[in-house]
Amino acid sequence: MELNERKLNILKAIVKDYIDTAEAIGSRTISKKHDFGVSAATIRNEMADLEELGYLIQPYTSAGRVPSVKGYRLYVDSLMSKDELTDEEKLSIENCMKENIDNISTLIHETSKMLSKLTNYTTVAITKSITNNIIKYIQLVNLNENEILIIVVFEKGNVKKANIRLNTNVEQAKLNIISDSLTKRMAGKSLSDLDENFISYVKYQIGEFSVVVDELINILNGNYSDDDYSLSLSGATNILNYPEFNDIIKARDFLNLVEEKDSVADLIKQKGIQKDNLNILIGNDEENGLGKDCSIVTATYNVDDNTLGKISFIGPTRMDYARICSIINYMSILLNKKK
Repeated sequence: MELNERKLNILKAIVKDYIDTAEAIGSRTISKKHDFGVSAATIRNEMADLEELGYLIQPYTSAGRVPSVKGYRLYVDSLMSKDELTDEEKLSIENCMKENIDNISTLIHETSKMLSKLTNYTTVAITKSITNNIIKYIQLVNLNENEILIIVVFEKGNVKKANIRLNTNVEQAKLNIISDSLTKRMAGKSLSDLDENFISYVKYQIGEFSVVVDELINILNGNYSDDDYSLSLSGATNILNYPEFNDIIKARDFLNLVEEKDSVADLIKQKGIQKDNLNILIGNDEENGLGKDCSIVTATYNVDDNTLGKISFIGPTRMDYARICSIINYMSILLNKKK
């Protein structure tokens, strides 16, 4: 069965109408509201085909149709149009960012709170806990010919390691001298203290082994680990405003889920539909722990290839993906203007 242009347009209309109303959509409603140039009977047949293909489901006998997870995924991946923010929404985002632009961690977390109120979804902010990662000491260890291990120990006791290859073999005694030199200059500092001038100075001091400093910066600026991120959640009870979660069991399961920091962080890490800097995870029962009625849209904000943080929106599967994407893109534009 062919998924032709008319079927795609009907599916898009159903998804958008269901996002707005949370009510099953019938062929007569689609026929009256949208000018497809065909009868309600033809639209009904097309909807039956879309149901057979798995893009729509009929929740009750003689009821209209609602999008399936497969239908939402097709909509988000291929059919979704850009949504335009209102001037008031843009101003709210701009004002929040202006107030917090001097502190990236505060910016991400405070903006996340504001966006929860603006969208009526639950939001999650994640930033690196750079201020907690204060270097205590650095040790270089000779593993074998031309390969060394870099160990960075932080004041809180967490440790990061990385292997690096050099152009020449360096004896452990020489590595100990370099380790002491690096520790002397970098102990008590975090990544935010290491500006370009300081990094250049340290490289100059250790001469031919400056590649070690580059790897140290990579270690400090690496991906989030279990111990070096800060997570805040806003608007957890917003989900109760949606009829999908009137069921007390669904509501309880959702609230129990978001109470667990590690569980939320694990969900956000899962791979969904990739669009630019977005990861869109649409619920699907046991596949990802969300359940079929819930979705997560996550934006990763980068400036000059450095990850500033992430903001995730958690809502029902019929969440307004187009509006969320527009909000995320607008924030990216403002951040890039500030760099």
